Amino acid sequence: MIVPSIDLQGGRAVQLVGGREMAIDGGDPRPLAQRFGRIGEVAVVDLDAAIHGDLSQRPLVFELLELAPCRVGGGIRDYATACAFLDAGAARIVIGTAASVDLLRRLPKDRVIVALDIEHGRIMVEGWRRASKDDLLVRLTTLSPYVHGFLVTVIEREGRVAGADLDLARDLRSHCPDVALTFAGGVSSAAEIRELDAISVDAQVGMALYRGDLDLAEAFCAPLTSDRPDGLWPTIVCDEEDRALGLVYSKLESVRASIESGLGTYWSRRRGLWRKGEASGATQEVIELRLDCDRDALRFRVRQHGAGFCHLKQATCFGDERGLARLLRTLRARGDAHDDASYTAKLLADPALLESKLREEARELARASSRAEVAHEAADLFYFAGVAMQRAGVSLADVALELDRRALRITRRSGHAKPTEDDDNEVTPAKGEQGEAS
Repeated sequence: MIVPSIDLQGGRAVQLVGGREMAIDGGDPRPLAQRFGRIGEVAVVDLDAAIHGDLSQRPLVFELLELAPCRVGGGIRDYATACAFLDAGAARIVIGTAASVDLLRRLPKDRVIVALDIEHGRIMVEGWRRASKDDLLVRLTTLSPYVHGFLVTVIEREGRVAGADLDLARDLRSHCPDVALTFAGGVSSAAEIRELDAISVDAQVGMALYRGDLDLAEAFCAPLTSDRPDGLWPTIVCDEEDRALGLVYSKLESVRASIESGLGTYWSRRRGLWRKGEASGATQEVIELRLDCDRDALRFRVRQHGAGFCHLKQATCFGDERGLARLLRTLRARGDAHDDASYTAKLLADPALLESKLREEARELARASSRAEVAHEAADLFYFAGVAMQRAGVSLADVALELDRRALRITRRSGHAKPTEDDDNEVTPAKGEQGEAS
């Protein structure tokens, strides 16, 4: 797979040759993060922090974390800095010179990548300006038990679009078969990305994308195969909560249109290029595209607008939603209809009543004991919580996103219960145990 790179210097997205010579000023990194983020993780490298220890770009990095799933590197040299980026939502962090066993064993293994920057076979440190005495293969072997994977950058090829050293990539893969491996430096073609993917190596690419030598959609689709006579790729379309909406087909042209426009675009076997909702208004905003593990199918995750995905004006091609999704759609419809006679409308119009019912139902759920009672009281609470969400314009996807953000934090709160109000409205301290809170 391709990992697009955004190197930051002075608040701009830049591309350097060999880590030293300015070649391209790519401007504002935010639009790049939004575009690149549609196809997977984006490598964000703070060059100012890495080279000069200048931390002034950290707020910008935090902004990019809100726009795309990012693996963040540059200047991460201690536990506190690592935690700051992990808590802020970095999918992974990339640690270079400071990667020691003592530091790595304190961090979540599945979210740590170690950067090994090599020039003519030697590990380079201090922003690629000094050679280290460490041996590359020894460092790989020593650190492998403590990391998700490694990022190996071939400095003499970096920024030169000279082609990837595929033999070196194969050699490194044979020495660390059990961890993820990302290769950077010189990657310039979809064919190279396909070859690297075939040996389970990701390709981190910057210069070739910025210069236009490599098309983002072509790079993303490079590993895909098809057993269909027409060469199309089966594509599962899901909503923000990962519910399957339907099955369509894609080809390079439609994938490119989806990435560049941000709108769900597919390939009709009868009509050719097809932008969903162009006639009906049931358009889709593309959140992310992913390849399946066998590289013969795609998944689009989208924000669906209008009546739904299906041409029968239902939410999915497999029928309407159930459970919470159905409840929230019903509440939204009732709120939009302004039906003053409905209980939902009454709750929406009376915040004090809604607050009272939320407190009441939460208390009843807390006191329920049997399986049936808990299910019944939880359903009641979900209804009133759904009304509160509808009143504030919050979707189930918004709640899911917040839960995902919390799951990325590694710094935990104490978990003590907050003071509560008893029936006489006197504040009393509630009992609580210390633990991990999301």
